[in-house]
Amino acid sequence: MRHYPTNSPEAMARIVALALLADGAIDLSELESMKRHEITKGLGLDDRQFDKVVHDFCNDMMTFAHRAPTGQFELDQKSIDALLAEIQDSELQSRLLSAILNIVNAEGNLLASEVTLVSRAMTCWGLDLRLSSD
Repeated sequence: MRHYPTNSPEAMARIVALALLADGAIDLSELESMKRHEITKGLGLDDRQFDKVVHDFCNDMMTFAHRAPTGQFELDQKSIDALLAEIQDSELQSRLLSAILNIVNAEGNLLASEVTLVSRAMTCWGLDLRLSSD
C-alpha cells in the first residue's frame, strides 16, 4: 500500500474509502451520507482530490488485498491497523470515527466487515478506553 504522511488529508480520505468499500461496494446511500455530513470537505479535500485517493486505494487493494471466496477483495487486520496508524491526532481520530459511523450506518444495517472496521478503529485509536474514562 502506498504511504501518506501521518494525519494528512489523504491518509484520512483512504480510511473513508475503506469505510465506503467495507461492504464490498460504494452505495448511493453512503455517498448521500458523505454529502449530508460534508465528510470530504471535513477532510480538507475537494471532490477531485478525494476521488483520486479512492482510485489509488482501489488500485492498491487489487495489488495488496486477498480475494475472498465471495470475490470481494479484503485486507487483513495488520494492513487495516497500518492504515489506521497513519492517523495519530486524537481529534482527527474522533472525527474520522464519526465519519466512518455515518457511512456504515447509511444503509440502515451493519455487515460484519463494517463492524470489524469500527472495532479496529476504536481499538487502534484507543477510543474505547477514552470513552470509558470520561
